[in-house]
Amino acid sequence: MEPRSGLGEVILVGGGPGDPDLLTIGGLRALRAADVVLYDHLAPLTCLDETKPGALLVDVGKLPRGSRTAQSDINSLLVQHARAGAMVVRFKGGDPFVLGRGSEEWLACAEAGIPVRVIPGVSSAIAGPELAGIPLTHRDYTRGVTFVTAHAQDHSEPDWAALAATGTTLVIYMGMSRLSSIQAGLRAAGLPAEMPAAVIERAASPDERVLVTSLGLLAREAQLGGYASPAVIVVGEVVALATVREAELRRCWARCA
Repeated sequence: MEPRSGLGEVILVGGGPGDPDLLTIGGLRALRAADVVLYDHLAPLTCLDETKPGALLVDVGKLPRGSRTAQSDINSLLVQHARAGAMVVRFKGGDPFVLGRGSEEWLACAEAGIPVRVIPGVSSAIAGPELAGIPLTHRDYTRGVTFVTAHAQDHSEPDWAALAATGTTLVIYMGMSRLSSIQAGLRAAGLPAEMPAAVIERAASPDERVLVTSLGLLAREAQLGGYASPAVIVVGEVVALATVREAELRRCWARCA
């Protein structure tokens, strides 16, 4: 890539949960125009085929128990390439600001005087359950939804009692390695063992798998099934609607057979 004169810019692009069809038109346009793309493994990687000849593609993923690029290094690369005059796309899975580090990257660029734009993406926390037949809200079951990460920088546990008391659907990020403690925390907070729960693994990808179970069986059945990250966990009465959808699909298939 030939450096351009003047200051470049950074565009934070949410790539959606995995299916290339869920990338926004704005995100696609940004990828096609980019001089440099910093991407991670949760973004829909086939979309990188849309980049222009000569674009620099840089893998800055953070694989669980695998290779990792420090967040400080990602921030430095964004600033470095933009200062060289490049149009830089930070291509992330889901939405950059929903329990991701988009805000950290935006702040690093802003503090360095780099112009930043944001193109929101479809969050896996919403798309994953929806594609599995789980509406996150339903007026007969709950009036809200709460997003929370089970992974904190200080390794502390979320306040499960406060979360359970909201009466909302819980969507839990980064919790697959902590399923037993999540289950124990929510049970201790008063949620019944029969409370419907689900795991959606690799949502919106050809490898998507869905486990619909109960809170009391969640950790055991996920372990037996070999469910692993990336995945979102859903706990709430609305999860039971997934079985209604599955039954309806089976009736449709039977009529069409």
